[in-house]
Amino acid sequence: MKTKNKNLLKTAGILVIGILLGWLLFGGGVKQAEKHDHSDDVAEQIWTCSMHPQIRRNEPGNCPICGMDLIPLETASEGSDPNSYQMSEDALKLANITTMIVGASNATKEIRLNGKVQIDERNAYSQSTHIPGRIEQITVNFTGEKVGRGQILATVYSPELVTAQEELLQAASIKESQPELFEAAKEKLRNWKIGQAQIDQIIANKKPIQRFSIRADVNGIVTKKMVDLGDYVERGMPIYEISDLSKVWVLFDLYESELAWVKEGSEIEYTVNSLPGETFTGKISFIDPLINPQTRVASARVEVNNKDGRLKPEMFASGIVKNKIGKVDSKEIVIPRSAVLWTGKRSVVYIKEGSGFKMREINLGPALGDGYIVKDGLEIGEEIVSNGTFTIDAAVQLAGKPSMMNPEGGAVVTGHAGMDMGGDKNEKSSKTEMSAEEMKNMDVPKTENVTDHSKMEKRIVVSKDFQNQLKKVFDQYILLKNAFTKDDNNSAQKTAQELVNVMTKVEMKLLTDQEAHNHWMLISKEINASATSISKTSDIAVQRNHFKHLSAHLIKAVKLFGVDQQVYVLFCPMADGNKGAYWLSRSKEIKNPYFGEAMLTCGEVTKEIK
Repeated sequence: MKTKNKNLLKTAGILVIGILLGWLLFGGGVKQAEKHDHSDDVAEQIWTCSMHPQIRRNEPGNCPICGMDLIPLETASEGSDPNSYQMSEDALKLANITTMIVGASNATKEIRLNGKVQIDERNAYSQSTHIPGRIEQITVNFTGEKVGRGQILATVYSPELVTAQEELLQAASIKESQPELFEAAKEKLRNWKIGQAQIDQIIANKKPIQRFSIRADVNGIVTKKMVDLGDYVERGMPIYEISDLSKVWVLFDLYESELAWVKEGSEIEYTVNSLPGETFTGKISFIDPLINPQTRVASARVEVNNKDGRLKPEMFASGIVKNKIGKVDSKEIVIPRSAVLWTGKRSVVYIKEGSGFKMREINLGPALGDGYIVKDGLEIGEEIVSNGTFTIDAAVQLAGKPSMMNPEGGAVVTGHAGMDMGGDKNEKSSKTEMSAEEMKNMDVPKTENVTDHSKMEKRIVVSKDFQNQLKKVFDQYILLKNAFTKDDNNSAQKTAQELVNVMTKVEMKLLTDQEAHNHWMLISKEINASATSISKTSDIAVQRNHFKHLSAHLIKAVKLFGVDQQVYVLFCPMADGNKGAYWLSRSKEIKNPYFGEAMLTCGEVTKEIK
């Protein structure tokens, strides 16, 4: 019995010791592991697409639908300011977001101009003949030949001049009794630019000269030959154009928006395409007081000494005029173009405060090429987002905080509102059937509320593939425009639907440049909305109202990216209740889509997009 009790005690002791060891070895370890895993969960970052929030990734990259950079969905921590969006340093680096300290500098606006070398009109001379008759001989017989003053250009046989010489000889025989008649006969020959030496020669030889030479009145280069051998010429008829190219003009095109920045006396630095590596400087001596009604440009003239003859008429030139915009001895706040977002009349930037970002409206001054002057809204020393502004704004929108498109904050509608650009077919089909209310929300708003693309003027270099896809959109637009010129609402409805289909094939991921990507995302949404609205109604008046908005945004797209062909922008001042509206065309021929057959030729060409 004692032995049995001892065995029980031993077994109980071993069990207690085992439980204790197990707790020490495994219990504490599990607790530590749980604690470690929990910290990993907190640090894990989720990445999403601002336009397709259904996309979720645990690492940065590109959206598989539109190709946009993914943005961090969750933030490191929330600050005390509810309007501030927090991002960790790691998230900033992965999203390629950079910031800069706002400073002051001398504000200089650069105006880039294109032009051509032209003949100085003051040194261009029209060589005419003073003798009527038939061209018997041409000694200068090709354009570009150099001539000197007094050089024989051609020889003329003139029956009228032969008769005048015979009258001179008859008057000479009776000059003692009729001196007035003799003087009148000589004066008649002088009017034909016959010199006194030739008159004396005629009297001495007592026979008329059959052929007279036409001599150059000036030195220069023959720029145009207007007669051939055997031609009959009248007195005063031009036979050559001769220009002195020792001085030439370089004429630069000035658009209306640039006239305020270029003045007579402005210094310009320019290059000539045919003389690479050389830079010329000059002063603008004259600006046309009139604007060409077809091209909508005025010419700015630079006078150039060209004694070496290196500059030749019609050579292309590119120039830059630099203007100091600020007050004398003052410095202005200048920020890069990439730091600014626009919507309507508002311009916004994102300020970095600690580890967070906060939207702020600013008042912009003139554009300075790649930057802008800030008139109000920023102070020197503040830190702003200089690259990745759109990424920050997209993340802020998803977080429901004040953003560019939603200044008041709160929940926002994301995605393309049923206008997915090349996503999954199943996703697309699920968005095809929309309610009447949803379709109403898709309609383009009135002009004052349309997203402002006025800052989108500079051509952006994009891939040939993207240009070709945009060209297919443009081709479909032309068919839509033609339908309106024929007042064909049914054809317009079908063509608009086809335009929407073509838009789905434009691959946004081809736009690797962030600025190009951002612009196209705004423009494509408006084009889709307008085209969809046209396809949903047969009322041609309503269709044309949406066509006005579609045209405005496609014009911006063509200006920004190009479609590899010449395009003309036309304007009808009577459209939209005399407010005016624009459209695109492949030719300068006026065929008005806003009035059709009622006023088919109403309008004018306002711009040429090369």
